[in-house]
Amino acid sequence: MVIDLAAVATALLIAHLLRFGFSSPTLKGTDVPYVVVAALAVPVWIGVLALAGCYDRRILGVGSEEYHRVLNGGVHFLAVVAVLHFLGSVVIARGFVGVLIPVAVVLTLLARYWLRSWLYRRRRAGHYVHRTVLVGSPTTVVDVGEHLVRSGWQGFTIVGACVDTEERQLHVYEQPVPVVGGIDDIAAALARCGADSVAITDESLPVDLPTLAEAVDRAGASLLVAPAIADVAGPRTVVQPVAGLPLLHVKQPAFAGPQRLVKAVIDRSVGALGLMLLMPVIVGVAVAIKIDDPGPVFFKQVRVGRDGRRFTMVKFRTMVVDAEKLLAHLEEHNETGGVLFKMREDPRITRVGRRLRRYSVDEIPQLWNLLKGEMSLVGPRPPLPSEVELYEHHVNRRLMVKPGLTGLWQVSGRSDLSWDEAVRLDLYYVDHWSPTMDVMIVLKTFSAVTRAAGAY
Repeated sequence: MVIDLAAVATALLIAHLLRFGFSSPTLKGTDVPYVVVAALAVPVWIGVLALAGCYDRRILGVGSEEYHRVLNGGVHFLAVVAVLHFLGSVVIARGFVGVLIPVAVVLTLLARYWLRSWLYRRRRAGHYVHRTVLVGSPTTVVDVGEHLVRSGWQGFTIVGACVDTEERQLHVYEQPVPVVGGIDDIAAALARCGADSVAITDESLPVDLPTLAEAVDRAGASLLVAPAIADVAGPRTVVQPVAGLPLLHVKQPAFAGPQRLVKAVIDRSVGALGLMLLMPVIVGVAVAIKIDDPGPVFFKQVRVGRDGRRFTMVKFRTMVVDAEKLLAHLEEHNETGGVLFKMREDPRITRVGRRLRRYSVDEIPQLWNLLKGEMSLVGPRPPLPSEVELYEHHVNRRLMVKPGLTGLWQVSGRSDLSWDEAVRLDLYYVDHWSPTMDVMIVLKTFSAVTRAAGAY
């Protein structure tokens, strides 16, 4: 809240200076100075953010929903100004409002992004975390535990497991998790571990949830239940009361309507503008490739796009000319353990190519694919036809959207990811896509490219 106060106060100052300079004007037709307007705008801004749910602990520091609600808060603030103008006859300079609201929204988003980054760093150091006990079968405890370990920045650290097993500990991502009790021993386990939350990992456990919830509440802890459909939980799930039962309705992912049209327009615009602005870079890289290794400047490869349609993806060539023929001799060195072939020290990569890959410069020509509408700015990784042939049935959902120049796979580690993890991220994007998520991924891409993590 302090961060939001600082953001709106700065926005008010900027709006005043841009519209009125250093003068002290009053509202039209009154003796009320704009200083009073600013003093009232601050609590109103905090109020509309609160009404938009921006201070809900469940969304703070997690996903794109927090940013989406800030945008809604900006719309609510504009509505308040409109109501005052039309019903209260309060005439506020349009130039002042036109600067104030966009600047307040942008500064609030940036401030919250900074605060989230700070929070993630603190959580990685072990601060501001929930000490969690996982309850279920060994299989489900490990499965849910891996999700929590992968997403450690969300603030859950596993301190124990309640499972009916003779083993003294389980291993989650090679991290030992002590077995602190059985399924009927949860309340006592909480006290032994000093835990403040319990996560039920298996909905079919023979436990009475209301009774367990009461016991957990008495212990001052919170109760979480991981649904069996965890991979699609989120915007696609809605609790729907049916005959007195709270049933979970799962909607199919949809990619139609105005949002999809806006996404397509942005993709083509970015493609056209990017090619024009980066033309000097493209020419310079082309010359460097030619000097370093004889052969074509561009590497063209058939990839699979939306709905299984094939297209030719263009990149700067970063490998020797006969790289595809040499692949068969390197298969045994595949480091992904899955459909993809990735090798940290691939001998086929040229000297210039290694530098291009490090900062993803080799992907700049894909702006041409954006301009043609074959790819999107944000989306799943564009797969090879040979990879698609090996897909399990559920993985085909990746082909419901256009592949992306960047995506969750790029901002989450790129080549350092295992095949299963890359698939999970791509399917998560397909199931949870939103314009706000796209903006977040684009912003994170700059950081990922700068750090060059997983680029080889």
